[in-house]
Amino acid sequence: MGEWFTREIVDAGRLRLLCFFAAFIAAFLFIRFSVRMIRRQVRWWPGNVTPGGHHVHHVVFGLVFMCVGGVGGLAVTDDGSGWAAVAAALFGAGMALVLDEFALVLLLKDVYWSEQGRLSVEVVFIAVALCGLVLLGLRPLGVDDIGGEDSGALWQVALAVLANLAFSTVALLKGKIWTGLLGLFISVIAIVGAIRLARPGSPWARRRYPPGSRKAERARVRERRLHRPAQRVFTAMADLVAGRPSNPS
Repeated sequence: MGEWFTREIVDAGRLRLLCFFAAFIAAFLFIRFSVRMIRRQVRWWPGNVTPGGHHVHHVVFGLVFMCVGGVGGLAVTDDGSGWAAVAAALFGAGMALVLDEFALVLLLKDVYWSEQGRLSVEVVFIAVALCGLVLLGLRPLGVDDIGGEDSGALWQVALAVLANLAFSTVALLKGKIWTGLLGLFISVIAIVGAIRLARPGSPWARRRYPPGSRKAERARVRERRLHRPAQRVFTAMADLVAGRPSNPS
């Protein structure tokens, strides 16, 4: 185990990324546990931070952690040192706190326990997935393959990168967020997402599927048959981890 860790993590230059990833997940799980205890008004849990009666959201602490961890990481020159790992972990913890209130920052209002607050959980899940792919050695758009002295091979790689980016962009325009982002790492996913029908209400569908057209109807049928069941599964998993939003008044 020690040899594998040294070879695959330390020697591969992924120690800081691993620390960031572990701290990100740990901080997200901790803060979600904390807010759920506060929501239940459990007596033994400290509660919100309210100096002078003003509620300080944890996104503020996240920004502080990101600033300290980011500047600290830039100041450390040895990527394999313990201080570099600490800075990366601090940055990861801060990013988790910030993204956990992504919906609040985006909408500039406290929607944490509303249906709109589910956006924060989805953003965190996307960040975990993308970071996990990078930790496994994948790179977006195959950036590590660009280089070398063979100009012919360089142009081939550059064209492949541009094509992958185009397919991923089309998938995102079709309302397929997961497909488009994962397609940046795995080209075949981007191609499939770009070819298949757009989701109803997406920018692509609004512009290219006239109301009452065959494609618009097929998109609605597919949304009802495939995407909605998948969304219910994702919502159930998100509620299990992050807590269920409050019912609207």
